[in-house]
Amino acid sequence: VQLQASGGGLVQAGGSLRLSCAASGRPFSRYSMGWFRQAPGKEREFVAAIRANGGSTYYADSVKGRFTISRDNAKNTMYLQMNSLKPEDTAVYYCAAGSGVILMTIRTSRAYDYWGQGTKVTVSS
Repeated sequence: VQLQASGGGLVQAGGSLRLSCAASGRPFSRYSMGWFRQAPGKEREFVAAIRANGGSTYYADSVKGRFTISRDNAKNTMYLQMNSLKPEDTAVYYCAAGSGVILMTIRTSRAYDYWGQGTKVTVSS
């Protein structure tokens, strides 16, 4: 499956952005999906994930209550609504797709088979 992330940009602290991840090539509805981010000089970290049917969602503690992950299987698209953004949210955000993802690994990058190219989010203070 091919993934295309979009929606990044420059926003002031306290603002909002919505990221999108468009999928093509294979049945989108079969895959668990995730968002990860990588800040300059840091390792890639988990942000949020959603099961194939959208029934369960998972968040990093650092974004819980501020970010919302969702998906529209009819549109082959996943979203990340980011509210109350903070400067520490500045990073390149990557979307990922995985099949057969289990709960134990859903927050780890190794659980995902396909990755998008990333979209940059910059939050100014």
